[in-house]
Amino acid sequence: MTAVFARFLKDESGATAIEYGLIASLIALAMILGATALGTQINTTFTTIKTKLAGATPT
Repeated sequence: MTAVFARFLKDESGATAIEYGLIASLIALAMILGATALGTQINTTFTTIKTKLAGATPT
C-alpha cells in the first residue's frame, strides 16, 4: 500500500494536464477580450460612418 501511495505522489502527469488546461483557458480568455475590444471599436467606427452619412446632403 505504501508503494502505491509513493508512486501516486511521484506521478506528475495530472499536474501537466492541469497546467495545459490553465494555459488553454488563459489563451481563450485573451482571445475573448481581444475580440470584444475589436468588436466595440468596429461598432464605434460604423456608428460614426452612419451618423456622417445621415447628415450628408444628396447631390
